[in-house]
Amino acid sequence: MPDAEDVRRIALSLPDTTEKIAWSMPTFRVAGKMFATLPEDETSLAVRCPKEERAELVLAEPEKFWIAGHEAQFAWVRARLAALEGEEELRDILADSWRQAAPARLLEHHPRLGLPPTG
Repeated sequence: MPDAEDVRRIALSLPDTTEKIAWSMPTFRVAGKMFATLPEDETSLAVRCPKEERAELVLAEPEKFWIAGHEAQFAWVRARLAALEGEEELRDILADSWRQAAPARLLEHHPRLGLPPTG
């Protein structure tokens, strides 16, 4: 089961990522743009997720994902760390959120970041 230290280690391993405390919680930013936070006493993770995908995600796995009321108007979703299947799933979630926030120059330099290997 991944924990807050796993989130921190993986997030900070992504290119041009920094950690900054905001709203009394750790936030992770790529080139200054936030892509993940550790709210709820660091037992969950908030990440970017397109609105059209997050409803489907929450319906498919409500024990794992939910939308916080104050984030409903934004493209963010929460994930319970204890419900994640392991470090690989956490890495995929963080990399996907990173890609949504990263500037074009980083995406060009790291086009395969977080994508599954091709067979």
